[in-house]
Amino acid sequence: MAVLWNSIQSVLVVVLIMILGYVLRRQGWFDDKFGGTISKFIKNIALPASIFVSVLSRLTRGQLASFSGYLVYGFLSVIIGYLIAFLLVRILKVRPGRKGIFINALVNANTIFIGLPLNIALFGNKSMTYFLVYYIVNTVSTWAFGVFLISNDDPTKPKHSGNNKIDWKKLLPMPLVGFLVALVFLLLNIPILNVSFIDSTLTYVGDLVTPLSLIYIGIVLADAGLKSIHFDRDTIVALLGRFILAPAIMVGIIIAAKNFGATIPSLASQTLIVQAATPMLAVLPILANEAHGDVEYATNIVTTSTVLFIVVVPILMSLIQFM
Repeated sequence: MAVLWNSIQSVLVVVLIMILGYVLRRQGWFDDKFGGTISKFIKNIALPASIFVSVLSRLTRGQLASFSGYLVYGFLSVIIGYLIAFLLVRILKVRPGRKGIFINALVNANTIFIGLPLNIALFGNKSMTYFLVYYIVNTVSTWAFGVFLISNDDPTKPKHSGNNKIDWKKLLPMPLVGFLVALVFLLLNIPILNVSFIDSTLTYVGDLVTPLSLIYIGIVLADAGLKSIHFDRDTIVALLGRFILAPAIMVGIIIAAKNFGATIPSLASQTLIVQAATPMLAVLPILANEAHGDVEYATNIVTTSTVLFIVVVPILMSLIQFM
């Protein structure tokens, strides 16, 4: 019961910060430009700092080598997820401005702010190695591919033959740069975080990502009105994809691997499955805003997935006992 309450509390924190952003916007504390300003700050400054510190403080070179096999399971689940998501976009005829958001909603998860505390509450610090497997997969998936799906789904782009080409000027988004630079420092064993003022600066800036992202969601909700929270077809399918399809894919991969003789500890299986079922990325509305996409849809699915996760947690806890 204590574990369940701790898990629910991590979700309630997210909801309360969203409410704070909503109330302050309604009270006139934030002007019309504030949302756009913090979205640029988060994507280009705070997120790279957060990812850089997370990699160097939570990973070691030894860990990179030891869990390389588990990375295969993670990336395989992401690849299958993308293929199914692309297929659903075609079948459902998801409109421009929503396509990239919809695909990211099905495939990529909120691993740090919700996934990490949930994992520690359920399994303790001994699960950190396996959590980091999914963290790496999710980070690479989001910033090496997922972000392009949103930026290239910009409905304001002229409709011509080059519309779907990758914008090579944005080949390396800053969050991905932060991850790659961190890997270089890690592999070369450069103890940059041992320098106190550098560690503190990057940590403080990186810690702004989640609260500012959630406040931004609250601002968007205030502008759109609470009536904007609804369950249309695209929202329902995205929620089913996040809470049922994504973990089901991971379960299928783990079962298949075991059938082929792989030895996967129960803790590893449970950790990967739990992370695959966490809510959508809190930065989706920010990415949608920068690409002139459907910000209200992005806000709706992030908000609804976060709130509904309170119900998903106990169900998930019951099911993973069999893994």
